[in-house]
Amino acid sequence: MADTPPPVDLDLRLVRYFTVVAEYRHFRRAAEALHITQPSLSRQIRQLERQLGARLIDRTPQGSKLTEAGEVFLSRAKALLRSAAQAAAHTRAVAEPSRITIGYIMNVIVTPAVRELRHRNPDADVRTLHLTWNDARAALLDHRVDAAVTRLPFPTGDLQVTVLYDEPRVLVVPFDHPLAGKESVTVADIADEPLIRGADPVWNAFWRIDPRPDGSRAPDGPLAEGVEDKLELIASGQAVTIAPGAYGQGLRPDLATVPLHGVEPSHVVLATRADDNSRLVTAFRKYARAHLTGPPSAGSTATR
Repeated sequence: MADTPPPVDLDLRLVRYFTVVAEYRHFRRAAEALHITQPSLSRQIRQLERQLGARLIDRTPQGSKLTEAGEVFLSRAKALLRSAAQAAAHTRAVAEPSRITIGYIMNVIVTPAVRELRHRNPDADVRTLHLTWNDARAALLDHRVDAAVTRLPFPTGDLQVTVLYDEPRVLVVPFDHPLAGKESVTVADIADEPLIRGADPVWNAFWRIDPRPDGSRAPDGPLAEGVEDKLELIASGQAVTIAPGAYGQGLRPDLATVPLHGVEPSHVVLATRADDNSRLVTAFRKYARAHLTGPPSAGSTATR
């Protein structure tokens, strides 16, 4: 009988690092997302490859590419992380039945609903967590948060999603752009304007209005994911972007927003795991629908 191979003790932290590199296909951007240095991230990935006995990622001039072994490991790595998160969350649910973490994204206010939840459940541990614009789904499925107030579009499988309110979309341009100061613009007015691109095709379709109603494609601007990177590209005149109306509040002085008419509004939603009907999540759903009914007013601040 063949000898049984020795068990591999995988470090889940290294597995998570690998999935982030696989998502960004770029070590520098992945390191920034993980808040570690690029050399440290490279060392962690090499350590994981030694544990597995296989090379997972090849570096190329265009970024990073998964090897065949890396592609095979990726789906299993995600399932492993999800299983570990669920095991931890279910254990905490038994040990800490009165705990909830509520996620929210930039320019979305959750304070009124969180405040009522705390008021009506004084013994509960109610926490909030700021999320990046594209992290809500993963944060829910990984059990980092139990509810998230965010914006569509994103994949909604395995989630319960309720639209809380709509807000108009605006065009963000440099302050000296020919369209700055207009009362409003339409898609036809920006037919030749390069629009910032994201890595997510679903995001691109909605926020770039690509394709346009007449079937034409939106002109390509630079690729950017971080909000600050996008604002710098706009201010330098390299591109414009379409954003939720709330982005007009507190915008840097070298940028301007113009209402964009004739397009579907942005949808602010409450998302929770579809199978989570715990007491606190059910209560937060109720308070979110009651209190989170419109964009924040000027001068409001998000709960942190």
